[in-house]
Order: sequence, then structure tokens, then C-alpha cells
Amino acid sequence: MGRPSVRQKLVEASLDVFQKTGFNGTSVQDLTDAAGVPKGSFYNHFKSKEELALEALKLYIDRTGLGALLDNEITPLERLRRHFQANWRTVKDRNYTAGCFLGAMSSEISDTHEGAREVFAGVFKAWSNAIAKVIREAQESGAIRTKVDPHSLARFVLNAWQGTLIRMKVSKGEEPYRDFRHAVFEVLLR
Repeated sequence: MGRPSVRQKLVEASLDVFQKTGFNGTSVQDLTDAAGVPKGSFYNHFKSKEELALEALKLYIDRTGLGALLDNEITPLERLRRHFQANWRTVKDRNYTAGCFLGAMSSEISDTHEGAREVFAGVFKAWSNAIAKVIREAQESGAIRTKVDPHSLARFVLNAWQGTLIRMKVSKGEEPYRDFRHAVFEVLLR
């Protein structure tokens, strides 16, 4: 494999920097320093910090992905459990210092960057649609008895997950994850 391009270095480094210091707490200089590239090269590849943040979001999605939700070899509820467990492990491995990149960025800049807000809304919609598909499959198989609209349930589960991530950052522990897992899988989706 060849050496990473300047653009690739910036995207890779920005994901970590944005997660540590947030969008507004990060300067272009911080990003280029972290990538080990000259500051002037930033504008050869990106029109703005927002454009780079959206590229970092794509990388984040590729890394965290929806793979567990799409694995039809596993029962629907087990896919859903594994999906959230994998996301929890990522947060735990970072010592609860960074939650969901999508959640953090959207809460920070949605009011000030309309283009980014639209992208965030689309990603949240796609994510909740993937969860809804799994919930529908579980309902159809009888694994979930509730007849509540799977899209409504999926949005609620995803909203609860985003809150769980915030609470884990604050508590620096897994109690919010355990609460989420119990409420979603032992109560809501029984």
C-alpha cells in the first residue's frame, strides 16, 4: 500500500482532533499539525473546516458502520445487540472521552452550518432506517411482541443511544450502557 495522500492524512487526523476538542475548539492549524502537513496544503484539498468535518464523518461511518445490523446470518435482536455493543466498546476503548462523532458534531454545529445539518439529518435517518428494518424483522419472526411502528421504535432507540453516549462521557463508566441495554432489550423490545 502506498503512502497516504495529504488529503487522507488530514481526514484521518481530523477525526481524532475533532473528537478531542470539538469543531469550534479546533483550528485549521491544529488539523494540519496533527496530520503533519503544511497549513497551506489544507486549502488545496478542502474549501472549509466544515467540508473536512463531513469527510471525517464519512470515515467515522465507514469505521463504525452498520455491519452488525446487516448480517442476516444472525437473528435480528442479536444483530441489534451486537451493533450497540460494538459502538459501546469503541467508546469504552477511548476511556469514555469521546462518544458518537455524529452526535457530537451535530449537536455542536447544526445551528450554524446548514449544509452539515442536512448531512447529519440524512445519516441519522439512514441509521434509524437500518434499525427499523431489524426491528421489523424481529416483529415478523415473533421475537418482538410489540406492534408499535418499527420506524418510531428505531428513532426512539437511536435517540436513547445518543443520550446514553453523553451520560457515559459524564460518568466515565458503563452504567448508562447497562441501563440502555436493559431498557431496550429487556423492556421495550421484548
